[in-house]
Amino acid sequence: MIGLERLAVFLTVVTVLIAVPGPSVLFVVSRGVTLGRRAAVSTAVGNEAGLLIQVVLVALGLGEVLARSYLVFSILKFAGALYLVYLGVQAWRHRKQLMVQEQGASGAGRPGRVFREGFVVGVSNPKGLLIFGAVLPQFVDPSTGNAQMQLLLLGTICVLIALVSDATWGLLAGTARNWLARSPRRLSWIGGASGVVMVGLGVRLAFSGRE
Repeated sequence: MIGLERLAVFLTVVTVLIAVPGPSVLFVVSRGVTLGRRAAVSTAVGNEAGLLIQVVLVALGLGEVLARSYLVFSILKFAGALYLVYLGVQAWRHRKQLMVQEQGASGAGRPGRVFREGFVVGVSNPKGLLIFGAVLPQFVDPSTGNAQMQLLLLGTICVLIALVSDATWGLLAGTARNWLARSPRRLSWIGGASGVVMVGLGVRLAFSGRE
């Protein structure tokens, strides 16, 4: 359905784009250094699940609608920004409660909970819809088959590459937590810093444009 040469170019382009650390990487890393590797990976999986929903929406034509409607773009953007700020404030408030323990014993670090948080952040970021809507159609060849199926396939490949990238960053951050956890004060400081990072990401998203 998609030629090998076209697919090879696509893989090169998206790998380069994903390899450059962005807000999603910072979000996953912040979870890794405060909650550990399992929480970081769960966050990455949730974030990519949200992006997969965006891929489906782009294939159905929502990406084009979002690009044309400033109101829809703004609503989705501010919803995602507010949620990030909320998570950041919560991280700051509870920074002194971080404890060196197994992830299963920590409510904040439960895989299901951090998966949901990552999902909301991923699905509510309008940048993903715009990027998917701008990049994916360039590699669709209408003469070789269903364009929507090609968009879904290309988008799924993007999500898988992003999952590997984000999970790797998260594992590295979670490993660094082992050093941070040797000092309660150090862990409290990094928890507060994580909250500041998430608030900053939310503010950046709120005031960002479509570019």
